[in-house]
Amino acid sequence: MLYPRVSLYAMMLASAGIPLYIHLPQFASVNLGIGLGALGGILLGIRLFDLVQDPLIGWAIDRWPGAQLWFALLAAGGLAIGFPLLFGLAAGPLVVPKLVLILLLLFSAYSLGMILLYGRSATLAKRAAPRELLTLAAFREAGMLSGVIFASIAPGILVALGAAGQGYAAFGLVLGGFALFTAAATRPVWMRSAVTGQPLSAMALTQAGALRLLCLAMLNSLPVALTSTLFLFFVEDRLNLPSYAGPLLVLFFLCAGLSVPLWARLSQRIGAKQTLLIAMPLAIASFAGAAVLGPGSLLGFAVICAVSGATLGADMVLLPAMFSIALTRAGLNASAAFGIWSFAGKLALALAAALALPLLEQQGFRPGTDNSPQALSALAVSYAVLPCVLKTAAFAFALTLPSERATA
Repeated sequence: MLYPRVSLYAMMLASAGIPLYIHLPQFASVNLGIGLGALGGILLGIRLFDLVQDPLIGWAIDRWPGAQLWFALLAAGGLAIGFPLLFGLAAGPLVVPKLVLILLLLFSAYSLGMILLYGRSATLAKRAAPRELLTLAAFREAGMLSGVIFASIAPGILVALGAAGQGYAAFGLVLGGFALFTAAATRPVWMRSAVTGQPLSAMALTQAGALRLLCLAMLNSLPVALTSTLFLFFVEDRLNLPSYAGPLLVLFFLCAGLSVPLWARLSQRIGAKQTLLIAMPLAIASFAGAAVLGPGSLLGFAVICAVSGATLGADMVLLPAMFSIALTRAGLNASAAFGIWSFAGKLALALAAALALPLLEQQGFRPGTDNSPQALSALAVSYAVLPCVLKTAAFAFALTLPSERATA
């Protein structure tokens, strides 16, 4: 039951990742009356806080390896408190500072859980060997993607079951309850003896090849960060398919989840780098296809969701596993390194929001209203063209990776 429990903990954490960026722009603008530009600034400011916090969290986990159970419970507790507070917020004069404080709580709990989960890969794997680390990664990312699907569609399901408004208040309570359940169910995972390594340094990261992978992960996170942030806007306002937003999200993340064991198996046969180089061009093609879609293009966008979802599965399972393998081979403390990794991933999400949302607002885009052709074109560029360019740059970077570091 070790790996299924890892999947469950990953599922809980995933709710505070991509789904939060999917729901937060709409919730903040419609329910709280906060402009997209202001929200982008808030998210970027929180990432500056993470610049200091995430490496410190990684250091603390490595410093006190015997406290990993308490770290795991603290992360779950932060989510259990933060989700109901966030989606129970109402518009008012102090809504912005309240939102900032709640997001700090949520993102801090998310950081703690993610850094612990990824940094303890050698502890959670049955053996600290590349093949076993890839197996662990497949279970972990399957849990992550299950959590993303669950949290992405839950508000719509809750509305269908009779929840008031857009279902967000009930959504917060459901996520909070799920965090409490997960904390209890996954206790045995964190009672294993921690596997520790040598202290981290920039030189050690470079020599291990991990610094190059960290830079690639940061660049590679930007395209999916943009598309995640703008997905609902693109479906509802560009494609004019608001009733299909939920099913399309399910299709996207379902294809990602189904693809994870396939990518993991392929990487064990041909190497992680070669597998990554197969997946990346498919993602580029899907972004390019989205750029030419017009209103009502349901079938075309469904195909794009399926392909891009499958390529997301490759990103999620391969890059963290490659990073973990590099750290394990070099005998380095992984939690501090994954503290930096966590910050890089969240910075990508925040940069996407901080750059795209104010730009759309400047071009006159307003969610859920009749937008001008100029505003909709800006949305298409932000959602499809810019991610295509960024993914192409990431592909070029991946070509420079030494193959021996990518083998499983």
